[in-house]
Amino acid sequence: MLSQFLADKPAVTHYLQDHKTVVCATIASLASTSCGYPLDSLKSRLQTSREHVSVPRMAAIVYREEGVAGFFRGIWIPLITISVVRAASFSIYTDIKALLHSDHIFEKPRVLDVALAAGIGGAASGAVISCGSTPFELVKVRRQLEYSIAAAKNVKIVKPPNTIESVREIVASKGILGLYQGFKLHFWRDMSGSALYFGEYEAMRHVLGRLPSGEQGETPSWLPIPPALIPFVCGSLAGVTSWALIYPLDVVKTKVQQRALAGVPPRGTWETFNRLLRGPDPNNPRPVIQGVARIYQGLGVSAARSVLTHGFLWTVYEWVKKRVEALPG
Repeated sequence: MLSQFLADKPAVTHYLQDHKTVVCATIASLASTSCGYPLDSLKSRLQTSREHVSVPRMAAIVYREEGVAGFFRGIWIPLITISVVRAASFSIYTDIKALLHSDHIFEKPRVLDVALAAGIGGAASGAVISCGSTPFELVKVRRQLEYSIAAAKNVKIVKPPNTIESVREIVASKGILGLYQGFKLHFWRDMSGSALYFGEYEAMRHVLGRLPSGEQGETPSWLPIPPALIPFVCGSLAGVTSWALIYPLDVVKTKVQQRALAGVPPRGTWETFNRLLRGPDPNNPRPVIQGVARIYQGLGVSAARSVLTHGFLWTVYEWVKKRVEALPG
């Protein structure tokens, strides 16, 4: 049946054009996730390592002990889930933006309108997606911080639980709503982060010469790069800057979820942030610069991964979109 469908070129063309956003986002997500997964694997290993290990040393350890396959261990679940989430995210984003334009809201070809329309679409996308992604990220935090959570419980780990066992433990101790611990912070992080991400990308593309039709026009003279690289540049910058701006919120979210998973008394958002910034001893606060460095610990690997994955994501997305739109019929 599938072969008959593929053989029917008009049907394939209509399907691709009717589901253009989902098709483009899925293909782009599969490609970008595969490209950036080794860095994400290193980040997770660094976060769960009991000793301070540099990125090159950790990469050497993984290669020596597991070979190249070690960098891609466990890729299939995130490859599928991230692709589904991104396809849904892009669909919501494009639909909200189209709805705004159909009502003649922020439709003028100027950078402010472009950024606001994209930001509103991104915010709606992040808000909706957070409702489904919170349990997945909570379980990921549970897996990554297994040893610190066990230490807080005064429990010795013999064999770390797998993903299914982690879900069962959370549900058994907290109920099904236990999978939504830290949801408010997750919601605000995803909503604000997606608004910044999509708003920045669309604003940069507009400044760098994209036409209202979506085609890339003449690039500014002060930017000596080929037009084909503009999606990569804009995607990379949007990914890095939006992530850097919401990174403190993400750190606070992770600390709140860590305490909840460990079963220790909760702390408020501001108290958690203040303790990260000034230290646990109010009588001997650490310098603000040192506190900021503490909050942004681990950003380097995340930034490198963000440059690669988001740049590649938008490059592939725009390339596939252009090919789909060029199909006859």
